[in-house]
Amino acid sequence: MEQEPTGAEAVEAGRARWQARYDAARPRLREFRTLSGVEVEPVYGPPGEDPRFERIGWPGEFPFTRGLYATGYRGRPWTIRQFAGFGNAGQTNERYKMILGAGGGGLSVAFDMPTLMGRDSDDPRSLGEVGHCGVAIDSALDMDMLFDGIPLGEVTTSMTISGPAVPIFCMYVVAAERQGVPVGRLNGTLQTDIFKEYIAQKEWLFAPEPHLRLIGDLMEFCAAEIPAYKPLSVSGYHIREAGSTAAQELAFTLADGFAYVELGLSRGLDVDVFAPGLSFFFDAHIDFFEEIAKFRAARRIWARWMRDVYGARTEKAQWLRFHTQTAGVSLTAQQPDNNIVRTAVEALAAVLGGTNSLHTNALDEVLALPSEKAAEIAVRTQQVILEETEVAGVVDPLGGSWYVEALTDRLEAEAEAVFTRIREMGSGDMTSGILRGIEDGWFMSEIAEAAFDYQRKLEKGDKRIVGVNCHTATVEQPLEILRVSHEVELEQRRVLAARREARDARAVDAALAGLLSAARSGENMIPPMLEAARAEATLGEMCDVLREEWGTYTEPPSF
Repeated sequence: MEQEPTGAEAVEAGRARWQARYDAARPRLREFRTLSGVEVEPVYGPPGEDPRFERIGWPGEFPFTRGLYATGYRGRPWTIRQFAGFGNAGQTNERYKMILGAGGGGLSVAFDMPTLMGRDSDDPRSLGEVGHCGVAIDSALDMDMLFDGIPLGEVTTSMTISGPAVPIFCMYVVAAERQGVPVGRLNGTLQTDIFKEYIAQKEWLFAPEPHLRLIGDLMEFCAAEIPAYKPLSVSGYHIREAGSTAAQELAFTLADGFAYVELGLSRGLDVDVFAPGLSFFFDAHIDFFEEIAKFRAARRIWARWMRDVYGARTEKAQWLRFHTQTAGVSLTAQQPDNNIVRTAVEALAAVLGGTNSLHTNALDEVLALPSEKAAEIAVRTQQVILEETEVAGVVDPLGGSWYVEALTDRLEAEAEAVFTRIREMGSGDMTSGILRGIEDGWFMSEIAEAAFDYQRKLEKGDKRIVGVNCHTATVEQPLEILRVSHEVELEQRRVLAARREARDARAVDAALAGLLSAARSGENMIPPMLEAARAEATLGEMCDVLREEWGTYTEPPSF
């Protein structure tokens, strides 16, 4: 039996495998030179034996520490995907066209608070919130307007919403149908991740089990009908923004992802079919090297668990593909122009960590929704990194750095310890451990402790933030910020009332009855929910049917 190569032979064998993959991929950029004219190789590795190299590897092969693709950004740059939404669908549509016109490669929808909570704009609980932290979406006609003139068969769209994600998805599908786009051609991402809501963001509709039922239905539907679409984006961003450490963000997020894998397997789905539909969403914070190490560790952990624990055989099922957003919590209201620098540093960390798509925060987001000028600067930040710094010329350029590799190993070890703790809280699987941790308030207390520790360092001056507790003198003037007029809410309510009058009430009632029947029978709920969206049932009406059947959820007190 032929023995596997070891030592320097293994390194050279890996280099040969990488070269074959690289050549077969035919990258768009075959040659890269520094500003001084020095040609650089697409990837670098050790000149001989390196005992760490089995864990580091070559780009495009297991364990994917160095990236999913042999070509890196020479093959395809990351997608510039700016998160945007405010006011009504028409106003947000104009912003989307501006982003695409400025060079954005994909869209990411921010919804207002009523939409995030499954409420209509005329619900009494929506008063004063319509259009303020994102776009108001009440029915499929709003989704038509949101993407008017934007071909959904060509532009990938991410939607950041979890509690009412499934009915919002159905409205998106209906908008595509009305554009004449075959549903099977749609490509994009729906957040859907309900675990992170209980852990950090606190936007849910029901208890965990009904939400998991909807997520399982969506996974089944997309695997069968929309193979390129990613029905679940497992989000660490909100966990980090709530105050977690980098290791907690990494561990809690991947644990959530493993639980969704267990959900798919419990439905009888083939892991090699549904796992490529899982994507991830991470925070890029200000600690430059720690963030790079976090992204590298995430890929390695996910690949190993998918192969060794959950039996994924194909590379695509082992891949951790992720979107990154620069850290909103790192932005300061004091001296807000400094936020441009913070965002650029964080974006560079995401790129050096191998992100697949990226949102860069605007300088004024700590104060309000981004102005048009600030949104353009955010897009240009990514373009300067891509076009001028030449960092896209080499795959994983920090691979092999003693510091970065040590950080990567350390974060991986901390995450593994957390996985063990979570599984011990349950019955040995990740899902039961997460549900128990939510019920007991364990995740919340872990994050709260980390946030308290950070705040204590800030107040003692151990952690310094320019413009906040050091270098506070400034000549900067107050910013002009975007303000959403109250007229937006009044107009949205007026349009919604007229829409209700114009639709076929009998068709709406029949569709909502079909949705209720599916909820009670256990059948897949996506087809009846699509029918409800086609009939112009509102988001609140669909969610209220399910609230009446499943009840609502109140978080247990934890002290």
